[in-house]
Amino acid sequence: MKNRVTVTIAGQEYTLVGSEEPSYTEKVAAHVDAKVQEILDGSRVSLVDGAVLAAVNIADEYFKEVETAENLRRQLKEYLEEATKMKLELSEAKREIFKLQNKK
Repeated sequence: MKNRVTVTIAGQEYTLVGSEEPSYTEKVAAHVDAKVQEILDGSRVSLVDGAVLAAVNIADEYFKEVETAENLRRQLKEYLEEATKMKLELSEAKREIFKLQNKK
């Protein structure tokens, strides 16, 4: 189902259409608005330049988050591999203990 949501970004109204919940679309628009306003408030640039600079900042945040997520996935994979190795070592140690106990 398509949802239509009217949002305001940098003083301009936009009607966005998407399958996401309106609250999500509003949250995304608010984030974009904050980023654009941050640029516009901090310098004397046009709305278009402010929007482009805000888009660059948002893309930068996105790529850094993707890299962080990839690093976390890699770390998790290493931890799981280490846990599997430790589990095998524990099983081997238990077998060895069982053998030694049965020799007595």
